[in-house]
Amino acid sequence: MAATGPGCQHYDRKCLLKAPCCEKFYVCRLCHDDEEDHRMDRFQVKEVKCAVCDSVQEVQQVCLGCGVTFSEYYCAVCHLYDKNKKQFHCESCGICRIGPRENFFHCEKCNLCLANDLQGKHKCVENVSRQDCAVCMEDIHTSRIGAHVMPCGHLLHKTCFELMWRNGAYRCPLCMHSALNMKEYWEERDVEIAQSPMPSAFKNWKVKILCNDCQNHCTVDFHVLGMKCSACGSYNTVQD
Repeated sequence: MAATGPGCQHYDRKCLLKAPCCEKFYVCRLCHDDEEDHRMDRFQVKEVKCAVCDSVQEVQQVCLGCGVTFSEYYCAVCHLYDKNKKQFHCESCGICRIGPRENFFHCEKCNLCLANDLQGKHKCVENVSRQDCAVCMEDIHTSRIGAHVMPCGHLLHKTCFELMWRNGAYRCPLCMHSALNMKEYWEERDVEIAQSPMPSAFKNWKVKILCNDCQNHCTVDFHVLGMKCSACGSYNTVQD
């Protein structure tokens, strides 16, 4: 059923968007997409209905009928109405981002706005945000949930990354590189292995391994608790 009151669980606004696809009124594109079997193109929205006086009019920030301001923030490109979160429209991304603008830069190769502290300190992956999140398989680029940039350069939703880590998964689902700094954990593994010698029958076993972190191939001692890369010290390895 189309929304009939101001605001929704997604946005704080006093108008409804007329979906260009089915011509029904919904508070936002997300409410529309949850109810319908198709998606709303928010960029094609031409009309809104005031939730106060029911006046239908062209998209704008202030109602022509009763003068109410539909929202603190309005973007005439995205037709985004919401309370002020210091949003800004990024022309390169093509959508609005939560700001403030001065705290972000647009990486041309990643094709994504990133926090300033990542400038020159992240691994670029071309058009990385155009891939779906490898955990929930939902869109990252236009998601209202922030993106977490892993050392490998791949992205996950912040909430998905936190869920993955809480469940003991520490590797990127796409490339298997460690998803965060594992130095302390590897040091703990060193101690565990030193305190757990292999039985004499397996003591001299050697195995070839591939390191998921540095991509080096090496031959190391076999141990059931893990095989340590002799190049970078990582235990994020697999038998080669």
